[in-house]
Amino acid sequence: MKYATIKKHDIANGPGVRVSIFVSGCNHHCKGCFNEEAWDFNYGKCFKDETIDEIIEALKPDYISGLSLLGGEPFEHINQQGLLPLIKKVKEVYPNKSIWAYSGFTYEELLKMKYDETKEILDLIDVLVDGKFDESLKDPLLYFRGSSNQRIIDINETKKNKNIVLHEKNARREN
Repeated sequence: MKYATIKKHDIANGPGVRVSIFVSGCNHHCKGCFNEEAWDFNYGKCFKDETIDEIIEALKPDYISGLSLLGGEPFEHINQQGLLPLIKKVKEVYPNKSIWAYSGFTYEELLKMKYDETKEILDLIDVLVDGKFDESLKDPLLYFRGSSNQRIIDINETKKNKNIVLHEKNARREN
């Protein structure tokens, strides 16, 4: 797996100050994507054990709220294989820090994936921002997503209730 960048003080991709990793590789190719260079699976740096160590260290300060997984597409199978050990390590070392994942796949599509990693990742993350970016539905007043078709799903509540529960930030900001 490769990744495009790691942001160690990100305030745009989830609540609070977060560490965000932008993985490389995406087959969605959404028109108007903000990170088109990350569509290429060979773009960026190789994801290694040292990368996991770097992210774990970046998450250490108390003011860091958690980790966000973006892309590219975190749920491309090769990226799932790379991210799963990171997610497990974050949950082990920082059980109270949240993990947000952004995906062009919908939650329903992810549930149908046949990879073991998909279910494990969905069991470990706290929030999923799902759905392809749709340029015709772009709205700069939305919290933590680009277009109104995308949902911010509280994964823990969704699993408990056995139906989709939207996160409190699945709203539109008032000016």
